[in-house]
Formats: sequence, C-alpha cells, structure tokens
Amino acid sequence: MDRESLVRRNRSMAEAFHTVPFKHQIRRSLLNFIAALPITPASKFSTERILLIRPDHLGDLLLTTPAIRALRRSNLNAEIHALVGPWSADIIASYPEIDQVLTLPFPGFSRNPKKSWRSPYELAINTARHLRRINYTSAIILRPDHWWGAMIAKLAGIPERIGFNHPDVAPFLTTILKQQHEHAVIQNLRLVENWTGSLQTEQTVYSFPAEPLDQAYIDGYLVEWGIGQRQSIFCIHPGTGTWVKHWQPEKWANVADILTEQLDARVILTGSDNELPLVRQIAAQMKQPAIIMAGDTRIGQLAALFKRAKVVLGPDSGPLHLAVAVDTPTVALFGPADPVEFGSWGSPNKHYVLTSDIACRPCRVLDWASDNPEFHPCLREITVARVLDAARRAANPG
Repeated sequence: MDRESLVRRNRSMAEAFHTVPFKHQIRRSLLNFIAALPITPASKFSTERILLIRPDHLGDLLLTTPAIRALRRSNLNAEIHALVGPWSADIIASYPEIDQVLTLPFPGFSRNPKKSWRSPYELAINTARHLRRINYTSAIILRPDHWWGAMIAKLAGIPERIGFNHPDVAPFLTTILKQQHEHAVIQNLRLVENWTGSLQTEQTVYSFPAEPLDQAYIDGYLVEWGIGQRQSIFCIHPGTGTWVKHWQPEKWANVADILTEQLDARVILTGSDNELPLVRQIAAQMKQPAIIMAGDTRIGQLAALFKRAKVVLGPDSGPLHLAVAVDTPTVALFGPADPVEFGSWGSPNKHYVLTSDIACRPCRVLDWASDNPEFHPCLREITVARVLDAARRAANPG
C-alpha cells in the first residue's frame, strides 16, 4: 500500500473509531435521564471542601498537579480532597497540597472486568452515598470525558460541579467550560479559575516532590553497579500501555550504545514488571552493558533515578512526564497522541518532542487492537539519527 492510500485508510478508520456507537448513544440517553433526576443538595457546609476527581494513571495525573498547586495557593483554608484510582494514590499523596486522598477502582480504568452492565451504576450509587456524608461544596471533574465522575458528583448532592462540555458530562455540571485544543496543563488550570482567576503559563509550578529516602535507595542501587555520584547516567523508558506507541527495540539498542559513548554515561533501562521482556530484548541487542531496573522501582524511586540522569528518553508515556517533573531533560517520541495536548510541559529546548510527518497523525487512537502494526508507522518512522541529535542537545544545552 502506498503512503497516500495508507493515510486515507487510517483517517477513515480513525473517523469510524471516534464515531459514537449505537450502544453509547443509548447510554447517553440514560445519562441525560439520570442528570434530570431531582437530587437534594447536601447541606450544612461549615467548611469549604473541594473534591478533585481524576481516574487516570501517572501521566494524566501529573499534568493535573499545576492546577492543584494553584488551587491551594489561592485557597489556604479550604480542604482539598482527591478521588483517584488505587494505582495513583501514592503519586497524589506525595503532594502536600492535598488534605485527603480517597481511592476507588473506577470503572473503565480498573483492570478487573465489570460484572454486568449494571455494576458501574451500582458502584456510582454506593460511592455517591459515601461522598454525600463528607459534605463537599464543590467537585471538579478533571478528565474532560469522565461522565461517571460527573454523575457521582451529581448523585452525591455536591452543589457546585465544574467540568468540560463533553455531551456525556455536561448534563451533570453546574459550571460548563468549553474544551479547547490546548495543552492538558492549561485545560486543568482553567477548571480552577473560579478560585485562582486567570493564570499565565509562567505562573504554573510543575514538579514532583523528591523524597530523601527514595534518593538514598537509588544512590545505593547504583553503587552496587559500580556507579558513583560522579558517574553520569541516562535512562531509556521504552514501554507504554499500547503497542502502537512502541519504537523498535533494535533502534533503542542502537541509541543506547551510541549515547553511552557520546555522553560518557551508563544507560539505565526502566519499566514496569510487564515491560521487563521488552527491556530485556533491548539489552540483548546492545553491545554496551546496560543496567536493567524494570520492575525494581516505585514511582518515588523512579523519580529519584530520573533526577540523577542527564536525559530520559522514551515514547509518549507517564514516566516521561515524571522526568519533566523532576527537571531532567527529555526526548519523547509521539505517534497517535497529540503533543499539542499531551507533549512534555516545559521549554522545547530542554524537552524535545519528535513526531513523524505522516498525514494521518495524530489519529488519537491508542488501541488499534489486532490491526497490522505495519499500517501504523507514525512512531516507527522516527529515525535513530533524530533521536540521537535530540538527546545530545537535551543533555548538553547551550
């Protein structure tokens, strides 16, 4: 298939993917019915208590933190609670701006399959009952399309509910913002403007709190590999949650070998337990020795490791956003996702975002299921030379 035909094919399939299927149209009608139900608001508010609802994993949660910090700066006396998945509890608990972390296995985000079509709604009713007892004055739905979070806020009788104008979310809200094509950090900041007023990007604080114990763990781990404080390291985090965002292992191996010599640094390959086979595949193709830390670090420890690195490389993923949050230069490879919305936050002279010029990108489809990977070359078209050039620039600014 020639390139032009491939682009037409992928655009057509992406358009079909983003079309609302019939079963979701039925759900939308049900949601509108639920949103119209009369719900008695909670009462007797003695304290301003704000609930932040964010079901996502590492990357999306980190891009929320500038808004959380701005909200706290403008609201020193309010209680700020966060309702997140258990997979994100340790991350959000690291931020002193949050007074209370509540966890919930959000439907659609938990790896456990739902028992029936009714189970998300039954969980919503039970969750709303618990939230009502806490007496929240406001709820902010931080994920633009999270109708389930907006629904529980309405059922809990929270009087002020803020979110974006997604058709499944808007019926449950009292303050509806227009979603714009802009970075997720800016979108999140707009959701708290009722308290903060309009904020400029230079007023944002995007960082992850470093813990001395995590840094001590990483320093000790590296010493066991013969790497002292004066030895430079760089990190490659090659895995993501979907194959369509993966770069070829042999290319990562090539990059790792060359940068080991050019940066005079040891390479650390990181990842989750599930990504260990990919990391081992890369290490097996390398000529230089690699240190494998996949599966050996919690989030705080990974942040401490990245903080020591000259540069962190990888495809679009949460760990790359974590590297940015500890002020380490990055090189992020983007395929189907839109870097305008989800690119690395910070100076483009420090955080390099690489993309292909194929015309069907960004399709915003992260799950092409069993479709042939050869039909989705947007990430794989990025060359080793471009990654090496960006890594050298990032690691040696000026």
